[in-house]
Amino acid sequence: MGEAPLLGGRYRLGACIGSGGMADVHRAMDTRLQRVVAAKVFRSGADAAGRERFAEEARTLAGLSHPGLVTVHDFSSDPDELYLIMELVEGRTLADEIRTAPLPPQRVAEIGSRLADVLAHVHHNGILHRDVKPSNVLIAGDDSVYLADFGISRLAAAAGRITGSGVLIGTATYMSPEQVSGGEVGFPADVYALGLVLLESATGRVEYPGSGAESAVSRLVRAPEVPLELPSGLHRALLAMTATDPARRPDAAECADLLAGRSTEVIPRIHAPQTASPRTEVLPKPRRSLKPWLISGGGFAVLLAALIVYLALPPAPDPPALPPVSGPPGVARLPEDLENLEGLIRE
Repeated sequence: MGEAPLLGGRYRLGACIGSGGMADVHRAMDTRLQRVVAAKVFRSGADAAGRERFAEEARTLAGLSHPGLVTVHDFSSDPDELYLIMELVEGRTLADEIRTAPLPPQRVAEIGSRLADVLAHVHHNGILHRDVKPSNVLIAGDDSVYLADFGISRLAAAAGRITGSGVLIGTATYMSPEQVSGGEVGFPADVYALGLVLLESATGRVEYPGSGAESAVSRLVRAPEVPLELPSGLHRALLAMTATDPARRPDAAECADLLAGRSTEVIPRIHAPQTASPRTEVLPKPRRSLKPWLISGGGFAVLLAALIVYLALPPAPDPPALPPVSGPPGVARLPEDLENLEGLIRE
């Protein structure tokens, strides 16, 4: 009995190591490069437009490079073969790790910061995950953390998992309120889903259990219950990440800082109204010092005393009148001087 045909003429499929509603993941051997890889083979076909979208998004994912991303090596969008070839991560999922007991808060914050950093990278490149959940978080044997299936929900849409109206079918347990209500879905939806994943990791319970519809609608009725006994930093981060209004959630980069302790405050997303314009801003009056007044007052008192003393003094006597100078000096002028002197005495 011969061996099964190679996938894409290159990949020999081995044991199935994972299965979902859309695809099966196999351990596989790349016969060309002689390396072990993970092959995700989709069970659904797609039309020409869907296959083209699949190829475009697969190329985008393959172009991303981040330590927390599972690398995409190859893909096929042929009608009979729709698959992704990815890096094989040996380890367990976050779902496996929290199945028996919740994680310590410090561990939750550490994993959350790494995942938020991955989200910040892919969001910066214009990619939305749409399906962040514990089973898509891989923890390798060396404790490295990976966010797997990035964009797979969108790739799955190209494989026939999208409705005629264009509404994506995702995992209801971790959907954001705007996804449930049919609103505009953007990067804050991934932040919300990560918040629910971390909350579940810290408490050991699913925040919105139940069937798909029941779970989806329940988040429109109540906000997630974040335990008060969690450390204050983790508590603030989870509250901000799971805000009902997407405009109030921090972005992924801010979440990474909050969870890592690099930031202690949640950055506000809504600006407070200004109470006064810059032209009418009232500044506090500076405190005035009494020293200049004391100095100037003392100087004024000294001047006033000097003026009083000056006015109290008697007037100075008039200088004696001297005989007028007349004629040349010497004996020849003596008779004239005597006559002048005699005139002064008579007066």
